[in-house]
Amino acid sequence: MAEAATVVTHKRVEEWKMSVGTLSEDVLSKLSKMLDNTTCGWRQLACAVSEQPKFRCSEGELTSFSLQVMDAAGSPGRTLLARLADRSCSLDFLLHCLRKMDHQEAVQYLTTAVAELIRITVQPQSQQATAGDMVLLTCRASGPPGLSYQWFRGKEEVFNETGSTPELVLCPLAPVHQGHYICRVNHGENCVFSQWAHVRFVHSAGSGSSQFAGSVSGLLVTHQPQSRTVSEGNILILECNAEANPPAQYEWYHNMVPMRQHKTRSLEIPCVTTAHRGQYRCKVFNLYHEAWTDTATVTIGPSSITDASWVEVDRGPDSQEVHRSTCGPGRHPLQQMANPPSSAKHFYAIDKVALLIGNMNYLHHTQLSAPIADVHELTNLLRQMDFKVVSLLDLNWQEMHSAVTEFLLLLDKGVYGLLYFAGHGYENYGNSFMVPIDAPASYTSEHCLCVQNILTRMQEKETGLNVFLLDMCRKRNPNDDVIVQPGLLKVTANIVFGYATCVDAEAYEVKREDVSNGIFISFLKRRVCEDEKVTVMLDRVAEDMGRCEITRGRQALELRSNLSERRSLTDQIQTSDCSASHSARNLQWAVAHVLPTSLCLQFDCGVKVQLGFAAEFSNIMVIYTRILEKPTEIVSCCAQLTDFPEDVDIDLKKSNQETLLEAGGLLLIEENLPSPDVPSLYTRIQGLQRLRRELTFTACLHYTYSNMDEEVQERQTVTVGKPLVSKLNLHEPRPSHACSASTSFSLDSSLAETFASVGSASSEWSYYAQTGRETSITDSLTSSRTPNIPEETISPELCEPPRHLVASKSLPHSQVNDTNYKFSDMYNFHSF
Repeated sequence: MAEAATVVTHKRVEEWKMSVGTLSEDVLSKLSKMLDNTTCGWRQLACAVSEQPKFRCSEGELTSFSLQVMDAAGSPGRTLLARLADRSCSLDFLLHCLRKMDHQEAVQYLTTAVAELIRITVQPQSQQATAGDMVLLTCRASGPPGLSYQWFRGKEEVFNETGSTPELVLCPLAPVHQGHYICRVNHGENCVFSQWAHVRFVHSAGSGSSQFAGSVSGLLVTHQPQSRTVSEGNILILECNAEANPPAQYEWYHNMVPMRQHKTRSLEIPCVTTAHRGQYRCKVFNLYHEAWTDTATVTIGPSSITDASWVEVDRGPDSQEVHRSTCGPGRHPLQQMANPPSSAKHFYAIDKVALLIGNMNYLHHTQLSAPIADVHELTNLLRQMDFKVVSLLDLNWQEMHSAVTEFLLLLDKGVYGLLYFAGHGYENYGNSFMVPIDAPASYTSEHCLCVQNILTRMQEKETGLNVFLLDMCRKRNPNDDVIVQPGLLKVTANIVFGYATCVDAEAYEVKREDVSNGIFISFLKRRVCEDEKVTVMLDRVAEDMGRCEITRGRQALELRSNLSERRSLTDQIQTSDCSASHSARNLQWAVAHVLPTSLCLQFDCGVKVQLGFAAEFSNIMVIYTRILEKPTEIVSCCAQLTDFPEDVDIDLKKSNQETLLEAGGLLLIEENLPSPDVPSLYTRIQGLQRLRRELTFTACLHYTYSNMDEEVQERQTVTVGKPLVSKLNLHEPRPSHACSASTSFSLDSSLAETFASVGSASSEWSYYAQTGRETSITDSLTSSRTPNIPEETISPELCEPPRHLVASKSLPHSQVNDTNYKFSDMYNFHSF
């Protein structure tokens, strides 16, 4: 009896090791309904499973799950369970997490469902035999008591004595028994099928004539694929061979992903790219056996065209050809090609800087919805790749000019620079123009910023890589007949332009009820973090867009580039720890990203109020208030903020709201529900770049005593300095020498000018010293390497930290190709 109990226990353990994906759709649906709630639901489960890194969900994935509620048939819980199934989460671990979050109903249901789960433990095997022999096919399953079995030959039920038992006996074997057999295991309405087993009838006279004699066939790999290095653009050929009876079949795998179109012994790829590097194996199999070849590692080297020695042919007036070889002295061209310099194989950046501008609220043109989500998502992704990101919304002409100048101050030799713009735009005579929010109805190049002029100024910095991502229309502007002549471009071979659409075409956004995404970013965000050459990554984005039904024939990405090296946005930063220029760039970037320190206000009535600050963008800040302490005789109280300066943009109807969504912050989501005894009020401040003096406002406490009906008010004036980008005074014109971006313009001097634009360096630093904010600059130096989780500053004396604000909410990847999207939902960025 003890031995039998041990076997049963072992079977149960094996069942719990099975994947979540083995659960039936009905079980998964019922579990999903139990998890689709806010108190003890899918978000808490996502937090619980994160104890194992491979099951940890990114903020983008969590946002994608939450947006499933927008679909009538959508379920965040079901989507999370599907993701866990894709990552091979075991039933045992799922049960552990449900117990951890104390979801008793789900624990009980999953335990019952697994107990009733039918699992095939012994599969029937293919066999061959001669006439008169006995063939025994066995299928066994574990599950609830009372399992029933039924065998099928093809589509027909087997009705002999053993056709409804775990063991099907075919005796004596006759030609009529030849065929494919399968077993169905039932328990009520639940059923599973075994794998197919082929019963083959053979004649005794020929049964031993094969090289692999007897009823067991053989398979032997006789030729293994070999590792090799191939240049980009060349042909890749891998071969394997096997001897088998029956004849072998072949299926190639790249990095363990099946290559469905390659099913011969020879794998041939005519034009390789870096996407084809990795490990290759071939699965060789027949009806009875399966074998794998050795692993062949394929390395993609430099292009045989770009790194080979080449000959320049100068055809002058006399039609004489002057050959100038680029080979080194005494070296044959083929030798130089076979041994490229080591610097051509590994690239790195001295630093990485990005300026992201999203213009939405135009004064004289169509309002846009997508730039806020697009800039936010790209900020997240670039920060994960160690970019120092400045993200700004709704800039006028002067602010855009000043922002570009500040961006240029962060560039230097070897630094990667990226500029992204989402908003209205146009293209005339090959020049692209970004439209600020204050552009007049009939704007011209005089009212806009020319991208090619910015490129010229970037080249003067001797940057390592210049990337422009322009998410705007490229229609011709009929109001502008001026041909702008930008500065002379250098031949630097490090320029990449990614246009969201083609010449003389429009760019679109998909407009939803709460959050919109531009078409370009919807596809770019899937690929931008890939460790590939920038042009290869953008080519894949273009291919993805081309396969989407809603963009076909309307919007297509255009790539223009002269990038000759394999530089990627994921390239590592290599700089000396003691590099003065790197330290200056860090400080210069950090000065525009300092948040005020969290404050505690003590009112005369005994109420203690906390003010917290979070950065949504470089020029948008959220302030939240919460009651930390109150006397027992006060029955109700709340702290509201008012009397903000006119420089900043605040929607009074949306200030002091109980949720971030009500305050207008679509991209900030509260991860933890607010506790009833410490509710928070949120106020969102936009347009910080226009703040001309320190941010000063009033905290007004409204409270009521238990023995009084009338409300009492107390007010305190609060000053928090110049937060975030307001220190840079982007509303002020820049001096001409700062705008020239001369190569002799050192980072030290540019940093001094940055501080000078805020005020005197001494007064600025003394201000930090007096308020205890000097540590905020140092702390923010590391934030460029973190995801765009809106930063908060918390007073160290507080025992209970405020709830974290995390990003982001946007159009989920899985919905981009949704055929339910109508073209009428799409709005273009073109304003004519």
